[in-house]
Amino acid sequence: MQDPLPDWVPRRRQQIGAQIREARRRARLSQMQLGERVGCDHKTISRWENGHHPPDLNDLLLIADALDVPLADLVR
Repeated sequence: MQDPLPDWVPRRRQQIGAQIREARRRARLSQMQLGERVGCDHKTISRWENGHHPPDLNDLLLIADALDVPLADLVR
């Protein structure tokens, strides 16, 4: 059986989601528009932004490119 995640992991996932949301809003894109740019639907964008499901590294790279921000800005 796998050990549960440490308490800080869900909190950090929510922080990363909030940073994605802020970068998306600064770029003046809707969740649907960002989804089109990264190849997923707006529900997935919402799950990422709300910390319900973490984007993988490939997703983060695509998001950073679509929003024209450094990857580090999304995960700081």
